[in-house]
Amino acid sequence: MSKQKALFVCIHNSARSQMAEAFVNQVAGDAYEASSAGLEPGTLNPVVVEALREKDIDIAGKATRSVALVIASGERFDFVVTVCDEASAERCPIFPGDGERPHWGFPDPSQFQGSHEQKLAGTRTVRDHIEARVREFATTESSRIRR
Repeated sequence: MSKQKALFVCIHNSARSQMAEAFVNQVAGDAYEASSAGLEPGTLNPVVVEALREKDIDIAGKATRSVALVIASGERFDFVVTVCDEASAERCPIFPGDGERPHWGFPDPSQFQGSHEQKLAGTRTVRDHIEARVREFATTESSRIRR
């Protein structure tokens, strides 16, 4: 059986989409191949890198990627999941193919205020919510596909 392909999209591809991609590849890599992209790619958020290292995931060397380049590549996805707020999700372009387009809204770690520890605590919360959602997705979709 071939792997289902999932693309996670947020604004800068610096936090939420990177975390979702990493968790899918870690917990469901046998059934899914995940990647991520951003509407306006930025730089990888170092607090996100730190929070993922706590889960034994190292994304320090990953580059951010543009949604426009993904579309131009012609790559097809079974799922294009937006992980940003509702208003930003509406800016996501239509992807070629018949892939599903679920939306999972999460707060943006780049918007967290306070000390490094406060930002890290907020990022851990988002990280844990993304991980739980990915685990639910992998279980639910795998069950649906087998039917």
